[in-house]
Amino acid sequence: MTLGVVMLCHTALERAAQLARHWAEHGCPVVLHVDARTPEAQVDRLHAALKDLPDIRFIPRLPCEWGTFGMVQATLDASTRMLADFPQVTHVLLASGSCLPIKPVRALQDHLAAHPTTDFIESVTTADVGWTIGGLNEERFTLRFPFNWKRQRRLFDGYVNLQRALGFRRELPQGLTPHLGSQWWCLTRPTLQAILTHPDRPRLDRYFRRVWIPDESYFQSLVRQVSTRIESRSLTLSKFDYQGRPYIFYDDHLHLLRQADAFVARKAWPQADLLYRTFLTPDGDRAFASEPSPGKINRLFAKAVERRVKGRPGLYMQSRFPNRARGGTLSAAPYGVFSGFSALFPDFQPWLSRALDARVHGHLFAFDRVQFAGDEPVFKGGLSDSPTLRDYNPRSFLANLIWNTRGETQCFQFGPEDEQAIAPTLAADPNASIFVITGAFAIPLWQSGRSAAEVRAEAARLQKVESDFVHLLNRPETKARTRLWSLAEFIENPTEPLEQLVDLLHPRAAHRVGALPQLVNLTGFGSFLQDLRNQGMAPVLMGDFPSDAELSQPSPPFARPRVVR
Repeated sequence: MTLGVVMLCHTALERAAQLARHWAEHGCPVVLHVDARTPEAQVDRLHAALKDLPDIRFIPRLPCEWGTFGMVQATLDASTRMLADFPQVTHVLLASGSCLPIKPVRALQDHLAAHPTTDFIESVTTADVGWTIGGLNEERFTLRFPFNWKRQRRLFDGYVNLQRALGFRRELPQGLTPHLGSQWWCLTRPTLQAILTHPDRPRLDRYFRRVWIPDESYFQSLVRQVSTRIESRSLTLSKFDYQGRPYIFYDDHLHLLRQADAFVARKAWPQADLLYRTFLTPDGDRAFASEPSPGKINRLFAKAVERRVKGRPGLYMQSRFPNRARGGTLSAAPYGVFSGFSALFPDFQPWLSRALDARVHGHLFAFDRVQFAGDEPVFKGGLSDSPTLRDYNPRSFLANLIWNTRGETQCFQFGPEDEQAIAPTLAADPNASIFVITGAFAIPLWQSGRSAAEVRAEAARLQKVESDFVHLLNRPETKARTRLWSLAEFIENPTEPLEQLVDLLHPRAAHRVGALPQLVNLTGFGSFLQDLRNQGMAPVLMGDFPSDAELSQPSPPFARPRVVR
């Protein structure tokens, strides 16, 4: 059994020379094709580097643009030369100038000797293909593609849309069933000879010249007509991301490639010296210690696709923003949002900081400035207290703050008096825990000493803003954890809600909440609400707030039942 290798090269010809020498020195004749667009000086150096090897051939150069028939024609020409010059070759492997053998060549030769009549080529019908990108499974065979997808994108898309609008459809050659698969195959000599001498080859070649990406369908379709035994898989490890771009293997993928259930890997980075030094050693016939683990490799690639599509939660890369349609978490870690608490408890922020062992900020989205904890002008991640910088992209401001403080719970105040552009982000973020005391916005207005007539318009505006925020939190698509109390409901028993929020944000607390924050004296607030009603404003978010006489009566103590361990 003799294996021949057809190599298609266009860049990094110094690595291509190294690979060709490796194949040839292990008894594999090599026929090389170099893209006609490659500079002539580089091709001359490739010839000089391989001139001492008698079993290496070069064929005339053709332009091989992606998605065109040039790659198929170069493969046909090289295969014809291989079968003509090396009659001892029984199998032909198609590889590129960046296809790195990751198993000993002797192991590949032994595998082919054990399967002397088997053609290893991925070949599946268009109905069974789930990996094509761009929505052209069947249409690549029924439409014409005279324009280059990379260089003439607008003409390409426009001509496709025109053909669809006109209902144009090419007829398939008689007897041809379109199949798709990986470009990298290994065929037996009789099968390859039958394809090259196919009686309808001129007609088939004319047809495939207008098929899109024919290198993924030409041999994959014709092999079904001439082969006696097909194993629909490639011996080359070739993985693609969700956009159809091939993964590139670097030095830190050495351990991964050693476990691959394949003989060749495409495509290795030309500067991956460790990979080339490891796999292209003179003792290349040695056996590697680690067993193949294709399941683990597939899981790693699936994880890579997920990471590429969704990114890491809360991390916004310099190059792009995550696509919201693909899901993912908006922030990197859980955080708490409190509305109305600082108005009801003057010392709420220091108390919460002690209870949660967390960083508690003021109103991060206040109109005048960003109120960082400790009144810092610049916070972690280079975040400024400038409201102008914050409001340029409030969503990224919040994501940056949470990302740069991972490992430390962040909490901040938020209310109707703040900039509301961040509200939809808060409601949509599963990491957000939002606690709202509705109607508490009126307490600072009451404490201002101004009459109800003077603050009526402001109170009505704030109530409208808070009402919209509450409506947003109550929508079915809200993903944040929310707890809402009316002001009247909250003051009946403040202990229960405060313990609830501590339990939610710090469920592993070693001890229970001790002293509670000091509740502001609300004597006279009921009369203030009645004055607002008399002025024509209906304060509905406060709930059925008790009168001043009812507030002066001591309320019965409330004890929350506990399980003592």
